[in-house]
Amino acid sequence: MISPSAALPGRELPILTPGTAFHEVLGTRIDAVPADAEVAHFALGCFWGAEKLFWQLPGVITTAVGYAGGFTPNPTYEEVCSGRTGHTETVRVVFDPTKTSYIALLAAFWENHDPTQGMRQGNDQGTQYRSVIFSTNADQQLAAEASRDDFAHRLGTAGYGTITTEITPVGEFYYAERYHQQYLEKNPNGYCPIHATGVKCEPSA
Repeated sequence: MISPSAALPGRELPILTPGTAFHEVLGTRIDAVPADAEVAHFALGCFWGAEKLFWQLPGVITTAVGYAGGFTPNPTYEEVCSGRTGHTETVRVVFDPTKTSYIALLAAFWENHDPTQGMRQGNDQGTQYRSVIFSTNADQQLAAEASRDDFAHRLGTAGYGTITTEITPVGEFYYAERYHQQYLEKNPNGYCPIHATGVKCEPSA
């Protein structure tokens, strides 16, 4: 992991102004947060496939891909892939809590990658591919920690090792370039496998 002092300097202006971008599948603005909606952030490897996973779930209003968890302001994709920003490839999920729950999103997160792989997912290696749940409030933090403890037991029973997932407040989320948004809708043959373990999560709420 790069240190803050060694991270790339980045830039003042954003790579994408999100208010100008609309979701290719859902038709919503990718920065839309309607009244009473909630926001969640997840990093589980390559963000192309991860975003598609979440936009297909019931109750999701919009999704976007971007960068979080690092030090470089307004990084480019190339900078993130260099390992010199500290950021992860992250999916921002806006959802209607009357139609789905944060617990359900956590279940999708755990079931659709291998959270024991450290700084990688499959053949994708680097700090940008590490597993992270970025909480937006104390309730999300507690729910994420509880779900991790439960899923760790399930993984252990299935023969997997220790969970390496970070659970931390989100901080700044930087929207990725426009061509990355809903990438697999624009490029249906794009490479971005889901590294699921096959272990199921049984949310309690």
